[in-house]
Amino acid sequence: MNDILSRLAPPEGSRKKKKRVGRGPGSGWGKTAGKGMNGQKARSGGSVARGFEGGQMPLQRRMPKRGFTNIFKKEIVEINVELLEVFENGEVVDVEALGKKGLISKVSDGVKVLGKGELTKKLTVRLHNASAGALDKIQKAGGTFEQIGSK
Repeated sequence: MNDILSRLAPPEGSRKKKKRVGRGPGSGWGKTAGKGMNGQKARSGGSVARGFEGGQMPLQRRMPKRGFTNIFKKEIVEINVELLEVFENGEVVDVEALGKKGLISKVSDGVKVLGKGELTKKLTVRLHNASAGALDKIQKAGGTFEQIGSK
């Protein structure tokens, strides 16, 4: 038992010694310790922020500001009629059902059905809004559209 314990050693190449820099010219890493010549990058903590241009006015601040963000903008998720084909005949299509099928992920201000594609199944669609083309296709397939209040 003692014989095995005395021969325990880590696998070859798994342990690496830390490089000791700045310990004289004989080591090959003396004097500047791999930092090159003098300058800001050779000093301790010597790194510059992203976008820093040596003190001149950065490009980002030289360019004029443009546009604005509309704080009243509504984020409406749009879904086409052709994607409703994944539902079975007679099913109810609402926000929860669309989420379960993976057709939408996050709803902020509502979901609108658009008219691209064809619909062959009779569905009850309960969503926030629909285009005229989408309404027509849902009704031609024998389904109904019920508008729910927007969030």
